[in-house]
Amino acid sequence: MSFRAFRRAVALGSALIICFIRALLSRLTGPDTLERRAQWNHRSAIWVIRILGIRLQIKGKPPERGLLVSNHLSYLEVLIFGAALPCYLVSKVEISRWPFFGAMARAGGTIFIDRSSLASALSVTEQIAGRLKGPVPVLFFPEGTSTDGTVLLPFHSRFYTPAVEAGVPVTAAAVRYVPDDGSPESDFCWYGKAPFLPHLLRGLGACNFTAELTFGEPRIYTNRRVAADETHAEIEAMRAGSVLAPQ
Repeated sequence: MSFRAFRRAVALGSALIICFIRALLSRLTGPDTLERRAQWNHRSAIWVIRILGIRLQIKGKPPERGLLVSNHLSYLEVLIFGAALPCYLVSKVEISRWPFFGAMARAGGTIFIDRSSLASALSVTEQIAGRLKGPVPVLFFPEGTSTDGTVLLPFHSRFYTPAVEAGVPVTAAAVRYVPDDGSPESDFCWYGKAPFLPHLLRGLGACNFTAELTFGEPRIYTNRRVAADETHAEIEAMRAGSVLAPQ
């Protein structure tokens, strides 16, 4: 392990301890609501990315409510989106067992899905519907998995249903990682069957980078397949450097 990776690993571990001490103290001063959990996650993520030297550049306006959908490159999005805005994340259940990221996701009110279970998918759909009634956006990654950033996979439309049925806005967002040394974005992506811990350690030892988040305009959809297709096209355009006009 390089000195940079060791230093960041120590900083990350220390940040985790302090974040959860703050969470416990917060629960002593008021009710443990989902909204407070989302705010805690937001404050914690801002602090952690600063400690790790990750710069966050935001284009457009983060949504204040509704459904938020994005391309998916890495577990880093737990921190990146968490730092950009208070939100609830929909994530695969395996992440709940990961060191640091899993603990932070659980404490922040993440909705976990078992992708092998139809019952889990139905339950998550109901949970999303309930969360969309509140003031905090719900974020999910409609590709269903992370990629190396070279292609945007087709979007699954199931979790658009609660937003379509409730008539709440859907906002598209695109994430991109820009390393300082010009190395490829894929070096920061976690995809395929790459083991988590070795990838995390390599990431801790890598150069500094900027996480770019681009937010589109909130839109109301009346069909979940149309919502999936149009947000896919919008995110693809954002990743290519252009922005689609509203339909």
